Amino acid sequence: MAERLVSDVLIKPDAALEMTLRPSLFSEFTGQAKVKERLEITVAAAKQRGEAIDHVLLSGPPGLGKTTLAHIIAKAMGANLKCTSGPTIEKAGDLAGLLTNLEEGDVLFIDEIHRLQKTIEEYLYPAMEDYKLDIIIDQGPNARSVRLNLPHFTLIGATTRSGLLTAPLLTRFPVRERLDYYQAEQLQQIVIRSARLLNIEIEENGAHEIARRSRGTPRIANNLLRRVRDYAQVRGDGRITVSLADKALAILEIDENGLDEMDKRILDAVIAKFGGGPVGIGSLAVAVGEEPDTLEEVYEPYLIMEGYLKRTPQGRVATELSYKKLGLKVTSGNQTSLF
Repeated sequence: MAERLVSDVLIKPDAALEMTLRPSLFSEFTGQAKVKERLEITVAAAKQRGEAIDHVLLSGPPGLGKTTLAHIIAKAMGANLKCTSGPTIEKAGDLAGLLTNLEEGDVLFIDEIHRLQKTIEEYLYPAMEDYKLDIIIDQGPNARSVRLNLPHFTLIGATTRSGLLTAPLLTRFPVRERLDYYQAEQLQQIVIRSARLLNIEIEENGAHEIARRSRGTPRIANNLLRRVRDYAQVRGDGRITVSLADKALAILEIDENGLDEMDKRILDAVIAKFGGGPVGIGSLAVAVGEEPDTLEEVYEPYLIMEGYLKRTPQGRVATELSYKKLGLKVTSGNQTSLF
């Protein structure tokens, strides 16, 4: 099939790049069809009743659109959005300041909500359920509790590790949605849209080449688009074709399956240094020179989803697909050799 050139759409030069690429309406949001439909119904129902939308928890791997959906929900409700993250709320007073500055119907977005300190988390319980905040004034014998009334607001929490949320906090979110990895066809639409907004000439097959190597993640797709754009600008005529995208991604060491240099180091470490596993996450992190949390949250989910690794009670184990990927074959005793 002949390649079709995607037309360009210019944007205002003063618009912030990240917000430019971020969809602002449900109709512009690609993928997550069931999640999007349920959220649209929830928003529409709340608007008909003239109420604030129920508290929402968005979970899933990083880069899938949790923050984007929070912005879309706030805009659809016609509400102000105030953003923060779990690690930045260090004291109860920080949370009290955020909550008392909210107005009726406002949306408070807390990213990485699973990283809230437990003592601070407990202040959220009455705020979410009863829209009241209990503050302790003074210390020792003079300490006393003051209860403040809060406006009806909506808390949207985002987390990459919902399993770390405590049950009391989890159950206070009436709306809970999980975002999954995207298909290549959906990412292709996202790449084409981003290319239009960035005034990049791109062919559909070129967009598909970027999309299929993006690990099912829109954020990675947009990042790769920018890097391929740079290559097209310097080494080509500025237009992204399938062959140019392939050359650019090869320089970035991203192979046809979307694995980068760190992915291959992880697989090589499991096979060559630990005999194919099982190996604990701590030992594996030391072997590849990366933090255990980064391996668990960034690299492992895709490798497990694609069938390169297995997670067992004893540790991580390389699959037969990993051996094939590295040009190795399984022999007795988990030892490997080149084909």
